[in-house]
Amino acid sequence: MGVGAFAATPENTLVIELDGASTGIIEIELLPEIAPEHVERIKKLAREGSYDGVVFHRVIDGFMAQTGDVTHGNLEGFIPRYAGSGGSNYEDLPAEFSKEPFLRGVVGMARSSEPDSANSQFFIMFADGEFLNEQYTVFGRVIEGQDVVDGIKKGHAQTGALDDPDYMKRVYVKSDN
Repeated sequence: MGVGAFAATPENTLVIELDGASTGIIEIELLPEIAPEHVERIKKLAREGSYDGVVFHRVIDGFMAQTGDVTHGNLEGFIPRYAGSGGSNYEDLPAEFSKEPFLRGVVGMARSSEPDSANSQFFIMFADGEFLNEQYTVFGRVIEGQDVVDGIKKGHAQTGALDDPDYMKRVYVKSDN
């Protein structure tokens, strides 16, 4: 099946309500046909409310915005030096690399240097990043609100770290709302 076979059904649409310097709604079409385990994990964490209040802890202008550290990335009690080092209480996921390219608006899973270490963190591309192709799991793409993504507060030029980040006020699967 090609990408888009399950195109943006409410069950496969993740909605992020962003707050901070940039506010608005981001809708992400989830791609279970190319990353079924990653999509299942993202939906599970969203349905549990795990992403609510989680910051964009690493934001590099012209590259991507990273979020999803459900252990150390909560706005309440946020400590920048720990953000990005945590995940969920679930096992890490095996890589689901595909031929889907990392273009502007694509959403991929963050991981360590170990390919099978994705857990809860993900990133949204500001621009094309072909050097990531087949190195990280693509599980979605922005279908609405790329302008909101583009407005996310940028971090340090090299590290992307920031002290007062934007955050995901609420994250849910569209069919649940």
